[in-house]
Amino acid sequence: MSPTISLPSFLALTVLLANAAHGEPADQALAQKYACMSCHAQAQKLVGPSFDAIKAKYAGNPKAVDALVAVVQKGGSGVWGPVPMPGNPQIPESEARTLVMWILGNK
Repeated sequence: MSPTISLPSFLALTVLLANAAHGEPADQALAQKYACMSCHAQAQKLVGPSFDAIKAKYAGNPKAVDALVAVVQKGGSGVWGPVPMPGNPQIPESEARTLVMWILGNK
């Protein structure tokens, strides 16, 4: 029996592979897939902090990955100002972890 893949999974995989073929890291493709780039940018603050600022704030913190995975999935507020980050429960834990590792430069 042949393995099957759902259409949404197939499309997501196609986007990741296409982005990788164009030199874009797959982790950045995940950030675009889940609209992280709507509120965050690499170097400058948009609605939320830049990825560079997040990396600097959590540098050397051994609990950062787990804490930030929870923030990605459940949301948070008060750490970066009055604008809350909405939760993203649709992001699987493994992909949230991949995103956080990429943001923190631990990949």
